[in-house]
Amino acid sequence: MMATNAPVAQRPRSPKEVAARAPDHPNKALEGGVQTRSNWRETARRMWLWPVMILVSLPIAGYIADVVINGVDSVGTALAGGVIAGAIIGAAGWFVLRKLVSWLWIPATTVGMAVGLAGGAALVDYGIDRGDLLLMGAVTGLGVGVLQALVLARHKIPGAFWWAVANPPAWALGWLVTSYVITANVKEQFVVFGASGAIVFGLLTLFVLAMLFRGTAPKASGTAVPAAR
Repeated sequence: MMATNAPVAQRPRSPKEVAARAPDHPNKALEGGVQTRSNWRETARRMWLWPVMILVSLPIAGYIADVVINGVDSVGTALAGGVIAGAIIGAAGWFVLRKLVSWLWIPATTVGMAVGLAGGAALVDYGIDRGDLLLMGAVTGLGVGVLQALVLARHKIPGAFWWAVANPPAWALGWLVTSYVITANVKEQFVVFGASGAIVFGLLTLFVLAMLFRGTAPKASGTAVPAAR
């Protein structure tokens, strides 16, 4: 029999073989939807609701807490005010991030704010000078940021540590801005800064969140699901 140079038909590769041979690429979704890569600006655009919810929730949380405790002037009022405001702020934040993190974001924010505010307010002896507000805000942000970062770390978000680092200066800056805008109202010893500070805080933390979540894709099941569009 004479040899032939005719090509030999190859059997079709299975989907698993195709996936195994597929070249690695930073923009591809890995098996199970574990990770994708995208530009942080695109991620920030998808998370536009974050600063909006911050702007809405912080003044509301501060007002409700103030009605209940009538000013942060003791450890008890700081803890109670922190719990009330933290629960509202935590719920608002989780509403935005609910497809990326679990409900644990709410208790983490609640406990973090209660402990942070109580510690920060006591540290400055419940003062209302700008320096006092800056320090109180930084300590409050530390409490909130650390516990929220633990939630992010639980979801294996790369760089979750930076969320804990970013929160103290962001909270302090929020108080600083508010102290210049509503100077008279600061004397009422509110639990959290007002709308002017919330705008700055929301935009700063939006940038940090966009950097953290830019390489994170939704998980098929469990605590994280597809990112909001």
